[in-house]
Amino acid sequence: MQMPEDNISLVKAQLSGDFNLPVTKDKVQLVNCLAEGINQLIQTDFTRLINILYRIDISEKTLKETLEKRADEDAGLLIARLIIERLLQKQEMRAKFKTRDNIPDDDKW
Repeated sequence: MQMPEDNISLVKAQLSGDFNLPVTKDKVQLVNCLAEGINQLIQTDFTRLINILYRIDISEKTLKETLEKRADEDAGLLIARLIIERLLQKQEMRAKFKTRDNIPDDDKW
């Protein structure tokens, strides 16, 4: 997954309220730090993690399938990748459907 630097900053900003993430423009460092925070929540506050995933809009089905298919991998890393992937999808959709300023006044509502 290729992330431009400005997207990394946007993802970090969206997650900063839930996780203590470093100031970085490095995708690998962001994923690793996010995974640490997720693993901490798995151990100490699983309900909070579920609420975060719900708010980000990661389906329970997607989460279960990912964790089952890759049971030998670190759950924190897998979830971190899902979170970043979903936030990037949201950014793409917002950019794609962003309101353009060149709409005639008669057509605005």
